[in-house]
Amino acid sequence: MTLEIFVPFWGDPELLYLTVDSVRAQRNDDWRLIVIDDCYPDASVGEWFEALNDDRITYARNEENLGITENYREAIRRATGDYITILGCDDLLHPNYVDVVLATIEAVPDADVVQPGVEVIDEHGTLIRPLVDRVKQGVLAPRGGPGIAVLRAEAMATSLIRGDWLYWPSLTFRTDTLRRIDFREGLPIIQDLALLMDVAFEGGCLAYNPKLAFSYRRHGGSASQKTLLDGRRFHDERTYYRQARNLAARKGWRRTATAARLRAMSRLHAIAELPGVLRHGTRAGLQSTLAHIFAL
Repeated sequence: MTLEIFVPFWGDPELLYLTVDSVRAQRNDDWRLIVIDDCYPDASVGEWFEALNDDRITYARNEENLGITENYREAIRRATGDYITILGCDDLLHPNYVDVVLATIEAVPDADVVQPGVEVIDEHGTLIRPLVDRVKQGVLAPRGGPGIAVLRAEAMATSLIRGDWLYWPSLTFRTDTLRRIDFREGLPIIQDLALLMDVAFEGGCLAYNPKLAFSYRRHGGSASQKTLLDGRRFHDERTYYRQARNLAARKGWRRTATAARLRAMSRLHAIAELPGVLRHGTRAGLQSTLAHIFAL
């Protein structure tokens, strides 16, 4: 089974080239790479891909800028295989990534989502362990040995709404699942969690293989960090947690509804970010952070 790896691109070309190199270094050659350039203003990117002369790699440039969510949708529209990876344009696959993903799918053939083991690097490629990732990997992710953990339906939803421990760019999805379950509108900052929860609400399956196979790049000045400081991140989280609570209640999933109501890890995240918001955030950011901590 050939794994289709898509890279929606808008960013630093040099980091993109490292990402592409990490795909080309796979020990298992059963992959195709499709890079979708969202009109990044640098003609040298296309020239770099043309010079590669690698028939496993396709470079396509959108006629107009679509934005990140619509470029994800473009990747899904272009997919022809059973499974799809939507890789970040600055993240790195380890040489065993394709092997780990395909082995996980073989072991859990009904998996809608596959999460491999992940390490975190900074913008310079240095291995780091920020608090948020220590909590994700040491507290929230399933534990219990080196084997594959499988979460379905309510168990999957409860685990993710308690605290989203997944790393979106590292995930591999069943293509039909992404075509059936679209991104929710109006939640651009946490659209990944909302989509994954919708997979769970439809009875989907998540397979977590803790074998290390991916480097996730976390930037200090990322767009995600900016949304914490201006209040948008926690506003969107509160909005979605209310939606998730109602969806779970309608299905009779009491544990999921309770976790969505308490949103304990999300509140703790806001508490951890409060000093930075006080130092560098806006007034709206401070108000949103305090509301996230104390509002029911």
